Amino acid sequence: MYLSKESYRKIMDDLRDGLYIVDLDRKIVFWNRAAERISGYRAEEVVGKPCADNILCHVDDVGLNLCCSECPLASTIDSGAPHDAQVFLHHKNGHRIPVSVRVIPLTDDDGKVIGGVEVFSDNSGQVDNEERLQELEKLALLDGLTQLANRRYLDRELESRLEELHRYDIPFGILFMDLDDFKAINDRYGHETGDRVLQFVAGTLSANSRPFDLYGRWGGEEFVGIIRNVTAANLKHMGQRLRRLVEKSFALVEGEPLRVTISIGATMAVENDTVQTLLSRADALMYQSKAAGKNRLTIG
Repeated sequence: MYLSKESYRKIMDDLRDGLYIVDLDRKIVFWNRAAERISGYRAEEVVGKPCADNILCHVDDVGLNLCCSECPLASTIDSGAPHDAQVFLHHKNGHRIPVSVRVIPLTDDDGKVIGGVEVFSDNSGQVDNEERLQELEKLALLDGLTQLANRRYLDRELESRLEELHRYDIPFGILFMDLDDFKAINDRYGHETGDRVLQFVAGTLSANSRPFDLYGRWGGEEFVGIIRNVTAANLKHMGQRLRRLVEKSFALVEGEPLRVTISIGATMAVENDTVQTLLSRADALMYQSKAAGKNRLTIG
């Protein structure tokens, strides 16, 4: 059976997973429609450019930039062997999305490696998140700018989780997060750019949340995560992972990456907590992170 180039292109464009092809210099030569949907970048924005040129900029779960060290594409091109990885790609809007990556070598008729093909799948639970957003919109519980839960919904959720703790001893913790030096960003770049920063931070939190956890905007540049069924060690690990992913996220402003960091206070709810005591403790721990130099997590 013979298939034309157009048929192959249509098959690749109709895939649910993102797919792109690079040459030996890791310059992108093909970018399918799913890659556009998952990453936010249109084909005409990336074809002809190196994949590390402020495009996907994969990092691992400790924030290591894989373009500069253990790039799956580079490993496959060098070795000629397929490569699998769990990484976090950079969305055009600035946030980080967890993806599963499968890289295979591209060879000519003689078996010589001439490039690589990367297939990546969105692991962010986007469908679940979209359904949750639709429900929150109906209930007027959504923050209009960030598309996260608003303060009203966070308050209700905290009351429910405390009731669950008291009745069934199901543990939960919270992450109280504040963007570092956000006023300086607004003063230098304006509030429109400040809003973009809030949006990409919110996108990173949302894309990397578990289905039964909740992240919301508490107010201004403050965010709260309500993390169910965790230990203190789990809570700290999750908070540190989010902190590193935010640190490695960026929005392009006038062609240059604008980055931001967050300071976090993390605490487990205890039997005699109220919403106010829990939030006050987490807020105080967040300010300890600020006082200790920012871009860090303090748990207590």
